Amino acid sequence: MSGIKVIATNKKAYHDYFIEDTLEAGIVLVGSEVKSIRLGAVNMKDTYCLIRGNEIELINMHISPYDKGSYFNVDARRARKLLIKKAEINKLRGKVEQKGYTIVPTKLYFKQGLVKVELGVAKGKELHDKRQALQDKQQARQLERDLKNYYK
Repeated sequence: MSGIKVIATNKKAYHDYFIEDTLEAGIVLVGSEVKSIRLGAVNMKDTYCLIRGNEIELINMHISPYDKGSYFNVDARRARKLLIKKAEINKLRGKVEQKGYTIVPTKLYFKQGLVKVELGVAKGKELHDKRQALQDKQQARQLERDLKNYYK
C-alpha cells in the first residue's frame, strides 16, 4: 500500500482485545493538530470510541499541542469526531450492543495527505488469554532464534 505512512499504533489494543474486524475512518482535526501529528506527538494508549446518536467519537487520544501554535492549540485529550457513513455506524452499533464488544482504534496514519484512523471491532481478552498470547509470542521468538543459530 503506497501512500500510507503509519504515525502511531495502539499496541495495548492488540494485547487487551481480540480484534475481529477493522474499518478505516477519517478524523476531524482543528488548528495545528495535524502539525503535531506529523511530528508524531500522539499517544493512543487508552483510546476508545463511543457511539453518540449518529456519530462516533474518539475519546482520550492525546495529541500534544504544537510548540509554535499560539492560541490555535486546543485541549490535548478532547473528543474527536470520526467521519464514517451512517450505514457503517449502524453496523458497528449492532456489534457493540452484543456483550463484550467494543470499538478501539488500532492505527493512526496518513493516506494521500489525510489523517485516517483504523478502528477495530474488538472483544475483550481474559487474563488467561493474555498469558497464552504472551507465551505463544515467546515460543515463536525462541523458535526463530533456534532456526537462526541452526543455519549459521
